[in-house]
Amino acid sequence: MSASAAAACRGLRRIACSRLGVAPARSNCLNHFQQLHRRVSVSSLPLYVSHRRSFCNSAPRWDEERQWSTPLAKQLFEAISTTGPVPLASYMRMCLTGDVGGYYTGAIGGQDRDQFGAQGDFVTSPEISQIFGELVGLWFVAEWMSQGRPKKIQLIEFGPGRGTLMDDILRTVKQFPAMVDSIDDVIMVEASPELRSAQIDLLCERGASVSEASSGHFQGRLAHINKNVNWVNSLKSYPTGKECSLEGVTDLVTDSITSYTDQSMTCWQIEKDIAPFIVAHEFFDALPIHIFQSAQAPIAQSKSSPSPSPSSATNTSSEESTKADPVRASPPPSPSYEWREMMVTPTSPAAIASAQAKSKSPTGKTTPIEEFQLILSSTPTRHSRHLPNTSPRYQNLKQTPGSIVEICPEAFRFAAEIATRIGGSDPTQKPHPSGAALILDYGPSDTIPINSLRGIRHHKLVSPFSEPGLVDLSADVDFTALAEAATLASDGVEVHGPVSQADFLEAMGIRERAEMLLQASRAVPSHTAKDGENIRKAWQRLVDRGPSGMGKVYKALAIVPENGGRRRPVGFGGDLTPA
Repeated sequence: MSASAAAACRGLRRIACSRLGVAPARSNCLNHFQQLHRRVSVSSLPLYVSHRRSFCNSAPRWDEERQWSTPLAKQLFEAISTTGPVPLASYMRMCLTGDVGGYYTGAIGGQDRDQFGAQGDFVTSPEISQIFGELVGLWFVAEWMSQGRPKKIQLIEFGPGRGTLMDDILRTVKQFPAMVDSIDDVIMVEASPELRSAQIDLLCERGASVSEASSGHFQGRLAHINKNVNWVNSLKSYPTGKECSLEGVTDLVTDSITSYTDQSMTCWQIEKDIAPFIVAHEFFDALPIHIFQSAQAPIAQSKSSPSPSPSSATNTSSEESTKADPVRASPPPSPSYEWREMMVTPTSPAAIASAQAKSKSPTGKTTPIEEFQLILSSTPTRHSRHLPNTSPRYQNLKQTPGSIVEICPEAFRFAAEIATRIGGSDPTQKPHPSGAALILDYGPSDTIPINSLRGIRHHKLVSPFSEPGLVDLSADVDFTALAEAATLASDGVEVHGPVSQADFLEAMGIRERAEMLLQASRAVPSHTAKDGENIRKAWQRLVDRGPSGMGKVYKALAIVPENGGRRRPVGFGGDLTPA
C-alpha cells in the first residue's frame, strides 16, 4: 500500500475510531475494522444500486484499471478497500476537510481555489448584498441593548468563509462606540488555512502581522475597531479559563460529543461574566450527516416449539392436529423493524464503463462519473442502533418500512456548545445567562430532512459522489434538532424560530436600508442606472420567496437567554427593548 493510501486509511480509521466511536482504543483500530467488516455485511438499496458489492479480491485490479478524477478519490478507494464500506458522514468529512485534497482544506494540483463568488462554486448572502451583514450586525446591537449592555462581550463566527459577513458586522457595530468598547475580542472558528488567510487579508490592518499563540490559535488586529481577532479550529481549543469537563450533559448531546471528540470530553471553562454573540451562516449545512432507513428485521425462529408426536400425526386429522397444537394454531409473529445505515462504497467497474459510454453530450462535454455510491447495510451498524433512538421524532418513523432520516450528530454538539456558552450548564454554570446566537441556513422548518445530500460545482448541482474534493457537499439543516439539542444542553436558554429569511430580514428593515443605499448611490457622481438596478436585484434576491430566491428556503434561528417568555428577540416577533 502506498504511503498516501496508508495515510488515508489512518484518516478513516481515526474518524471511525475517535469520532464515530467504533473502536475503544487506537491500537486496536485495524483489528476492529477487520472484525466489523466480517460482522456487518452490506446489501444494495434498490433506490441506488441493484447488486451486491464485494471488495476483497477485486480491489487491486480496480486500482490498476481506474483513472481517478482526483488524488482524494484514489485515497478514498484504497482506504475503503481496506476498511470496507464507510458511513456517509466519514465520506463527507474526508471530502470537505481531508488533509490531502479536501474541498476546504487542500489545494489540488498545487492550485489554490476560491469556492465563493461568481468565479467559484456558489454565492452566499453576504456576497450578494452588504445589507445582509449589516442587518445581522444590527441584530447583535439590538440584543446587546436589550440585555442591559453587557460590559464584556465576544463576537464569534462559525465558518466565516471569506470573512465578508464579519467585515459587514464590524463596520455596522463600529457605529455604536459603547458596544465597541465592550468587545473583549473577536473569534473566528475556521478549519481551512486558505480561508483563514483570506479572512486575515480582509479583516486585519494592511501589513499587520498575525502571530501564533502558545495555545495554537492565531491572533491579529482588526482594521475596523482596533480589537484583537483570534482564529481557532474549534472553540474548545481557545483558552478562556481553566480546563473543565462536559460530562453531565443530557444523553442526546453527550452521546454525540462522545462520538465526535478526538480526546476526552474536555473544554476550556467559560468565563462567567462574558457575553458571547455568535453567528453561524451556512455552517451547519456543511456538517457530515448519517442516513438511516427502516427495514424489516429477520424473524427469529423459536427454539421452544414442541414437535408433534408420531401417534398424533397418524391418528388425527389435519384439522384436529391444528386445534390440539396451540403453537401451530397461533398466527405468525408480527414483523419488527430496525434501522440500517447507508454506507459509501466504490462504484463497480462495469457501472463506471456504462456511465462513461453515456456521459458524453452532443457538445462533446463529458459528465463527471460517480466514482462512489450508497448501499444499505444488511444488518444494523453501531450508528443505526444508537443515533435514531436519540429522539422520539426518529423513533416514531421506525415502524414504517422504508422510512429515511438524516441525522447530524456534529450539529447536536455545536448547538449544545453554543447554548452552554450563552446559558451555562453543569459544571460551567453562569449566574446570569447572557449573549445570543443567530443561525442562518437552509432546511425544513419542522420536519426531518430526507434525500437532501447535494453536490455543487460551478454554480450547478452535481453528484456528491463524483470528483471528491472538487465538489462542495451539503445537506439540509434539521432546525428542530438544533433547538432540541440547545435546550437539552442548557436550562438557561430559549430558542426562537426558525423563521424564513425573508421574514427575518424584512422585520430587520431590509427595504428601508436598501432605499437608503439607493439614495446614497445616486449622490455619487459616477452613479449609473445599472448601479441602482444591481442594488435592487441583490436585496430582492435575499427575500424572494419564489423557487429562484433565498427568502423561503433559508431560515433564521435564535438562541437567547431564558427569560420566561417576557421578551422575544427582534426579527422573531419582538421589538427593541433597551434596558
